[in-house]
Amino acid sequence: MKYRSLLKRMGIALMASTLTISLAACVESSSSEDSSTKDGATIIKMGRVTAANPKLPEGDTYEDNAYTRLVKDKLNVKIVDQFEAEGEDYNRQVALAIASGELPDMMRVDSKEELKELVENDLIADLTEVYDKNASDYIKGIYDTYDGRNLADATFDGHLMAIPATIGNSAPNMVWIRKDWMDKLGIKLDSDGDSQITLEELEKTAKTFVEKDPGNSGNPVGIPFATWLNASDYGGSGLTMSSIAAVFNAHPKFWLDNGNGDIMYGSTTDSTKKALGVMADWFNKGIIDPQFGTRTWDDIMALLTKGQTGIVTGPWHIPDWGLSTVKGMDKNAEFAAYSIKGENGKVNVVHNNPTGQFIVVRKDYEHPGLAIKILNLFYDEIINTKDLKTEYPEISKYNELAVDGSTRPFNIEVYNANNVLEEYSYIKSAVDGKTSIDDIPKAGLKIDAESVKAYKEDPANTDTSSWSKYHSRMLGMGMINTLSEKDAFNWTTPVFFGTTKTMEKKWANLGKLEEESFIKIVTGNKPLDYFDTYVSNWKKQGGDEIISEIKEELEKGQ
Repeated sequence: MKYRSLLKRMGIALMASTLTISLAACVESSSSEDSSTKDGATIIKMGRVTAANPKLPEGDTYEDNAYTRLVKDKLNVKIVDQFEAEGEDYNRQVALAIASGELPDMMRVDSKEELKELVENDLIADLTEVYDKNASDYIKGIYDTYDGRNLADATFDGHLMAIPATIGNSAPNMVWIRKDWMDKLGIKLDSDGDSQITLEELEKTAKTFVEKDPGNSGNPVGIPFATWLNASDYGGSGLTMSSIAAVFNAHPKFWLDNGNGDIMYGSTTDSTKKALGVMADWFNKGIIDPQFGTRTWDDIMALLTKGQTGIVTGPWHIPDWGLSTVKGMDKNAEFAAYSIKGENGKVNVVHNNPTGQFIVVRKDYEHPGLAIKILNLFYDEIINTKDLKTEYPEISKYNELAVDGSTRPFNIEVYNANNVLEEYSYIKSAVDGKTSIDDIPKAGLKIDAESVKAYKEDPANTDTSSWSKYHSRMLGMGMINTLSEKDAFNWTTPVFFGTTKTMEKKWANLGKLEEESFIKIVTGNKPLDYFDTYVSNWKKQGGDEIISEIKEELEKGQ
């Protein structure tokens, strides 16, 4: 049975006898349950993803809270939790539910591979018709902003088998440079205000920092990079070479179309080779940290806090969890954020995996359309209400208390692809006094706007949190907004985000091969042409097999 591999991947140690449960029995056991209460309310048994500190008011629980009470009031639905768990414990509960035959009516699954196995074993409902009939125009519009990629990710043989979560665009990978140091040394960048600089300008700035030691450290170093050099998602792109590679429209770690319909791995392209050539040249010149390849993340953070380096690469939100340590040590620290202009005159960026999580409905559940109605309620009606305090007072109170989103029936996010731009618009409008902070619909955004406003009013005396929020929201988000308005992005859409059989067996070794090969090239232990040897070895050691499997997956339309 294919569901066994799902259990194995989730780390469930079950006796072989328990794995002999038939799939038919799984469905029959769940479908025979009563589906309504004595007062006529429909019951939905949920698998609930919880949080360690949901910040629920006293007396409220995951089963009985403002959100579940709203579902009862609006849809006459009572939510009963079949299981509640956090993190890996939740994944184990999902696997045990399948093995025991006690599937919840609705639950979240956290990967395409899990979804695929549920589909192949005929355990979940086809939502095509209920989505077409019940999804609001606003919800359909959200998925349209991803050009159908999310719905396609949840579609098998033309049938929509799940409600996909969404992950919006968050690009580009940025270069964060100590602004107070540039001011001290008279360095001026981005004179035209387009948020873009060139590789040459970045190199010159880094060279000046090393020569002049504006941090008075006595031991300045060049730009530090993490040993892994590249990341397969935007959120993990701190201290990577993604912004350098993007100059050549290279996107390491992503599966791409080569323009002729063939699949290529972004870390094996000629464009990535060019980027490594720049990195090797910079290492040789001292533009890159001379101990690259040996420093840990903590080591690099120490370089920043000690004033030994003033340039790092990272996502728009790196001030919140990385650069804030610098402000904690140096009250005068300020950063400026820049993108690097590509050879084509654009800022080259890559789309993230747009999905990642899915809500599924048990195959024989009598009311699959309720999943779409819940989707409409929480991700359209509440989001778009003109007066949250009046129409949904309990929800408004939850926002003020910053109650965790896991307390909603579906612990997923469903926002359009440009959600970062929308959040920036709310914050900037409030900070500029064009609208009231109270008008911002989300509690988290209100807090962000208050922090940014506090920083702008008194930057010398605000706390580190306000400093961080100003840098990430006004500079990080602000850059994305500027580049979007100027139509400066050149987007690349990866063709595959999943896992194949060979990847499960060989990806760890291939990743090690890539990391070690790139370090050797950058540090000069191997010449740039060693890249060709790396590519050859990568193909022989499983890369070609993986590409064939990806092609097969894509041909299936899954």
